[in-house]
Amino acid sequence: MTLAQDNGQERGGDDLVAAEYVLGVLPADERRQASARIDGEPGFARMVDQWEVHFAPLAAAYPEIEAPASVKPAIDRRLFTATATSPAPSSQGSGSLWASLAFWRGLATAAVAALAIYVAVPYINPPAQLPQERMVASLAADGSDVKYMAMYDAGSGQIGLSHVSGERATGRDFELWMIEGSNAPVSMGVIPVGSTIHINVDQAMRDKLAAGAILAVSLEPSGGSPTGQPTGPVVAAGDLRDI
Repeated sequence: MTLAQDNGQERGGDDLVAAEYVLGVLPADERRQASARIDGEPGFARMVDQWEVHFAPLAAAYPEIEAPASVKPAIDRRLFTATATSPAPSSQGSGSLWASLAFWRGLATAAVAALAIYVAVPYINPPAQLPQERMVASLAADGSDVKYMAMYDAGSGQIGLSHVSGERATGRDFELWMIEGSNAPVSMGVIPVGSTIHINVDQAMRDKLAAGAILAVSLEPSGGSPTGQPTGPVVAAGDLRDI
């Protein structure tokens, strides 16, 4: 069986469901079910917590993107202008500032407008660096206990791999492959030993990954395939999907 054919994904087990929940790759219905289980099943909730800790290093190499400096002044201008033009409260009877319906309506309108500005300004006046696209994949295969979680960050050009389960045999290595459509698999290198590792992606592969290629792991001789194509069994595979 070829690498492109042997890419079925095993979706069983609460541990894998918890991992996929943390990565955000579960379908909407399954995600709602998992959310309900977190509230009602302490054991499952602990699994989710453990995976959040386990996956944290995947994002360690990716810098945070701050909101543009123009957002705060825009909110201030909109908020203070709106409140400044609100009808002045009456000085007679019970028409104090805090009891004025007009004031609270004006403040509520200003708050909604400020929120709209906060959401819209990054798109109207985008910062110099926008958050880069990230994609994830759950790598598994029928009949194999090897499982990896993968995150591809287009900005850094790196794939982060988190080893979920399964061990390589003595004198053998796991090798990562990219499959684009019906094309032959392309090696992305031997996967280093470790629970969480990062692999640099060749520039020529980045567009293909961003288009949604398949990632697969094969078991190869120590040092990787000697032929440039998979020689051992496929032990894990999965589609890259947008977060």
